[in-house]
Amino acid sequence: MPSSRDVVFVDGVRTPFGRSGPKGLYAETRADDLVVRVIRELIRRNPSLPPERVDEVAVAATTQIGDQGLTIGRSAAILAGLPKTVPGYAIDRMCAGAMTAVTSVAGGIAFGAYDVAIAGGVEHMGRHPMGEGVDPNPRFLADKLVDASALSMGMTAENLHDRYPAISKQRADAYAVMSQEKVAKAYADGKIQPDLVEMGIRTAEKGWGLATADEAPRPGTTLEGLASLKTPFRPHGNVTAGNSSGINDGATGCIVAARDVAGELGLRPKMRLVSYAFAGVDPEVMGVGPIPSTERALRLAGLSIDDIGLFEINEAFAVQVLAFLDHFGIPEDSDKVNPYGGAIAFGHPLASSGVRLMTQLARQFAERPDVRYGITTMCVGMGMGGTVIWENLAA
Repeated sequence: MPSSRDVVFVDGVRTPFGRSGPKGLYAETRADDLVVRVIRELIRRNPSLPPERVDEVAVAATTQIGDQGLTIGRSAAILAGLPKTVPGYAIDRMCAGAMTAVTSVAGGIAFGAYDVAIAGGVEHMGRHPMGEGVDPNPRFLADKLVDASALSMGMTAENLHDRYPAISKQRADAYAVMSQEKVAKAYADGKIQPDLVEMGIRTAEKGWGLATADEAPRPGTTLEGLASLKTPFRPHGNVTAGNSSGINDGATGCIVAARDVAGELGLRPKMRLVSYAFAGVDPEVMGVGPIPSTERALRLAGLSIDDIGLFEINEAFAVQVLAFLDHFGIPEDSDKVNPYGGAIAFGHPLASSGVRLMTQLARQFAERPDVRYGITTMCVGMGMGGTVIWENLAA
């Protein structure tokens, strides 16, 4: 058995992301059916991959109850029609669930335990709100292990504004407008649609139909409009619904394989995994997590930030992205950063978002053979960050 093999990202897809709630796209759609649709589409798009050659299915969900429970990687694999010989499991690292699903199976592939795996994530925040069924240990607060604000993601973003006073509400709003504009342009240019899988849905208002596009983007968003929004986490604060990601439903998935096996099967990988890292930070300012995780991933890869030509940063909050960019000296309007826009517009169905970042980076790599390395990175609840560095195989 080889001690280490190159791991490649072959293909990625996702459902359109919907707004959570009784009027959202997926109000009457099961979470596991979103995953099933993604798995089936990956197999359909890659006909040279025999389903029986899939060695593992890893699916993340932050709230693992109801239709997101029952070891969803295994149950969704069976429902999708994969052979019952294909195992599966569930994983949770909150917002970085899908990212961790990818890095987990990648480790197995590099070690030789797997040849091909499917990894992804789902979050149906309409059916399962963040924190549903959670019972935080009272010692977190009683023993002063964390501040009470650590248990509210919005408050952690306000805390980040306190730590970085140069990041004003106006600057966060301006970044949010830019994200909305980028997404609108990416849709107009046909950059997003190729990796969306249509999803059959039923809504109370319209009956049966198809979800074909993300529901959350708000084209035409203005600074004036954002300036008028309430700051729900702190009176006269900085964080609003306009400069934060939304509450959303959706699923993502990708095929990850050993590079030599991908060649043997006639698959066409898009990028190679170079290194990855997760890091912990104070939970009260969880948004700084991508800074140490990126520093560690760069160190493991023997690279510097100047070697990175594209960045896909999850926009949980505008302040979190701006803190990352300021730390590394990257202009916020750089064409290297989230060229198609980000979660402020697309939405952020927690455990699914990591693979959206990867899928978008892979498509950007295909357009930019001049770029060799790219990063996908995100902050994670309870004070963590995750980063994966990828090499462009079209370079």
